[in-house]
Amino acid sequence: MKKIYLAFLFCFSFAAQSQEIALLKYNGGGDWYANPTSLPNLIKFCNQNINTRIATKPATVEPGSPDLFSYPFVHMTGHGNVVFSDSEIVNLRNYLTSGGFLHIDDNYGMDEYIRRELKRVFPNNALVEIPANHPIFQKPFSFPAGIPKIHEHDNKRPQAFGIFIDNRLALMYTYETDLGDGWEDQEVHNDPKEVREKALKMGANIIYYIFNN
Repeated sequence: MKKIYLAFLFCFSFAAQSQEIALLKYNGGGDWYANPTSLPNLIKFCNQNINTRIATKPATVEPGSPDLFSYPFVHMTGHGNVVFSDSEIVNLRNYLTSGGFLHIDDNYGMDEYIRRELKRVFPNNALVEIPANHPIFQKPFSFPAGIPKIHEHDNKRPQAFGIFIDNRLALMYTYETDLGDGWEDQEVHNDPKEVREKALKMGANIIYYIFNN
C-alpha cells in the first residue's frame, strides 16, 4: 500500500506547479553540506533543458524523517564519515523500496563509510556497477561510455554503482567522478564550460530517469 501511495504522491506532485528534491543531512561527521551551489544549479539546468518544474531551492531532509517520502529524488554527498541509526536504516530502506531514489556522490573520502552503511540498509542487495547501456546513460543526453569523469582524485576510472529493487534502479552511487563538483558555480573549481556541461547533462539524465520510470 505504501508503494502505491508513494508512486501516486510523486506523480501528483510532479503534475502540480512544482516538485521538490532534497539534500540528505546525515550524521557521522561527514560534511553533508558540501557543494552548496550544486543542486540549485542542477535544478536550474533541468528546468531550462528537460522541461522539469522543480522548485528552485532544494529541501534538506534527514534519513529518519517521515518527510523523506515527500521527495522523489534525494542527493547525498560529502568527504568523510557517514553513520545511520537503526531507525534511519529502516526509514531509508522503506523509502527506497517504496519508489524513492537516492543519489550518492562521493566528493572524495566517503567511499569506505557509505559502503559500510549501505550494507546495513540492504544486507542482501549488493552494489553492482551500472552498465553503460543502462537507460540512465542514454537520454536525454547520450553517455555511451557510462558515467563521465569530472574531477581527478586517485587516477581511477569513474564508476556508477547501483542497487536494484525488482529490476528498478533505486540507488545510484557515483564514485571517482565528482558530479557534484561539476554542478557547482564556475568560480568554485574553475572548471571549463564543457566539463560543467557534461556534469550537468549527466545530472539531468538522473532526474529524467527518476521522473520517467
